[in-house]
Amino acid sequence: MLSVTEGEDKPLKYPDMFAAADLMLLNKADLLPHLEFDMTACVAMALRVNPRIQVLTVSARTGEGLAAFYAWIEARAPMMVGSVGAPA
Repeated sequence: MLSVTEGEDKPLKYPDMFAAADLMLLNKADLLPHLEFDMTACVAMALRVNPRIQVLTVSARTGEGLAAFYAWIEARAPMMVGSVGAPA
């Protein structure tokens, strides 16, 4: 999860975290009109670290993007059954 308040360069600051991730959540999307956050640059940096990473923009405050996030989780739930640490 990357909060837009943290800056768009976080994928390059913490490349191991983004290289291991399947998904990058851009959180606090409701604040974007009030920040100088370059979403295009942020996504490009994340894709440079991990070309397979998916990106969803969400706002816990407004609910924006949460349906897509829930669908992303639900689509992967069957793959988690039998995984290490997952309930059987």
